[in-house]
Amino acid sequence: MFKENLKMSWTNVIHHKMRSALTILGIVIGVGSIIALITIVKGATSEMTGEFASFGADKITVSVMGTPLKQGLLDSDIQRLSEIENIAGVSPTVSGVASVAADGIEKKDITVQGKSDVYFSKTEDLLDTGRGINLLDIESENKVGLIGSAIAKDLFFGEDPIGQKLVIGGVSFTIIGTLQESNSFSGSSTNDAVIVPYTASMKLLGTGYIKNVDVYMADAEESQKITSDIEAALNEAFNYNEEGFSVMNMQDMLASINQMTTMLSLMLGGIASISLIVGGIGIMNMMLVSVTERTTEIGLRKALGAEPRRIQQQFLLEAVFLSSIGGILGLLSGTLLSFTVCSLIGVSFSLSFSTVLLALGFSTVIGIVFGIAPARKASKLHPIDALRSV
Repeated sequence: MFKENLKMSWTNVIHHKMRSALTILGIVIGVGSIIALITIVKGATSEMTGEFASFGADKITVSVMGTPLKQGLLDSDIQRLSEIENIAGVSPTVSGVASVAADGIEKKDITVQGKSDVYFSKTEDLLDTGRGINLLDIESENKVGLIGSAIAKDLFFGEDPIGQKLVIGGVSFTIIGTLQESNSFSGSSTNDAVIVPYTASMKLLGTGYIKNVDVYMADAEESQKITSDIEAALNEAFNYNEEGFSVMNMQDMLASINQMTTMLSLMLGGIASISLIVGGIGIMNMMLVSVTERTTEIGLRKALGAEPRRIQQQFLLEAVFLSSIGGILGLLSGTLLSFTVCSLIGVSFSLSFSTVLLALGFSTVIGIVFGIAPARKASKLHPIDALRSV
C-alpha cells in the first residue's frame, strides 16, 4: 500500500506541473538563500580570520602612545619584556615614511619598517629571495635592508636586486633580500615597504623611542598570565599610567572574531529561513486546494475500504515530495550562487556538510509540518459527505 501511495503522490505532483513548480519555487529560494548566505559569510570570515591568524596566534602586540614623561620604549624596556616567563622572543617595530632611490629612479612616500631578527625567525612565508635580518645586523646597526615586490619591480626590473645599493632618505643601504608578494586584504601589504634593522631605522627616521612591539609566546595557553606580566612591566615603565600603552592578545581577538562570525551566520541563516516558512505556507495552501479538488476521489477510496491513515499518508507524501524537490534544487542553486559570489569577491569557497544538512533537513521538516494539516483534513472526510459532490 505504501508503494501505491508513493506512486499516486508522485503522479499528482507531476500532473499539476505549473502549480507544483510555483510551490517548489518558495522552497528553492529558501534553501538557496540559506546555503548562499552561510557559505559566503563563512568564506569571508575565514579569509579575515586567516589574515589575523597570519599576524600570529602566539603573538601579543604592544602599542605605545607615550606619556609626557616617557614617549616610548627603550632597549632596556625591550630587554625587560624578553625576561618575562614563557616569552619566546620580542620584536620591536619602528615605522616611518621616506623616499627611496636606485640608479636615478626614485619612489616617494615609501613605508620604512625597522624590525629585529626575531621578526624574521618567527614569521613564515616572508622571504622571496636573499636572507633576513640577523642579530649581527641589529647589534652593529648595519645598513642593510629588504624590499617589497613592487619596489623590486619598479627600481630593479629584470635585475637581481640582491647586493645592490638602495638610498633611503639620503642614506645608502645594501639590499640583502626581497619580500614575497602579499595581498592588501587587511591593509598589511609589504609590497611597497622596506625593512631594515630597527637599530638603524631609529637613526634613519630620527626617533629615540620604540612605539610598537610584538611579543611571541612560548606557550600560547599561558596567554592570559603572559599578558598580565607584560602589563605589569609596562605599568612600571610608564609610572602606572595605563593611557601610555595598550596590549592586544591575538588569541583573545581571534576568539572574539570567531564568536561574532558564528552569531552572524546563525542570524543570516535565521533570516533566510523565513523564506522557507513562506514556502511551507505555499505547500499547505496547495495541499488544501488539492484536498478540495479531490474530495470525490477521497470519498471513493474510503468507501472502498481505504483507512484514514493511508489517505493521510498519501497527502503527506505529496508535501514531502514538493519540499524535497525544492530542497535539492535550492541546494544546487545556492551552491552555484555562493561559488560565483566567492569567486567575484576573492574569498575561499567551502560548502560544509552541516550547511547542506541544515538546509535539506529544514526543507523536509517544513514539508512535513505544513503537510500535516491538509493530510489530516483529507483523512477525516466522511465518505458520504465526500460522495455528495459527485
